[in-house]
Amino acid sequence: MTLTHDGRADLLAACPLFAGVGPEGLATLAERAAEVDYRPGAVIVRNGEIGTGFFVVVEGGVNVIQDGKVVARLGPGEFFGELSVLDQMPRNAQVVADQPTRCLALASWEFERVLLDQPELTLAILRGLARRMRAVAESHRS
Repeated sequence: MTLTHDGRADLLAACPLFAGVGPEGLATLAERAAEVDYRPGAVIVRNGEIGTGFFVVVEGGVNVIQDGKVVARLGPGEFFGELSVLDQMPRNAQVVADQPTRCLALASWEFERVLLDQPELTLAILRGLARRMRAVAESHRS
């Protein structure tokens, strides 16, 4: 079932990366996001390619694969693809749908436009990225 504009905004609001983003910023992101369906086994992002999209899982699930090993499984409300979109460097993992999966996709040029137009949203996303990076660093210390 296709999400309404408000449904997309609600999904984005629940995404940890967008914690602290206000309703106006979420509405802008929701307007620019597109829903994309993937069949099981579909490669959504390829390791080594420059990222042209950022994704939030709406339903279903994906495996994040590095060096041939599944390093994470992401489900509804979780996101991927943000690093390559932000730094314009090659992706460091492959992401594959492990069941029928629907994602909200935001093209890199749309994501960048929103970041340039809305500094409050940019700051909130930077804080969300910092939290994620801190959590990864902490998990490596354990």
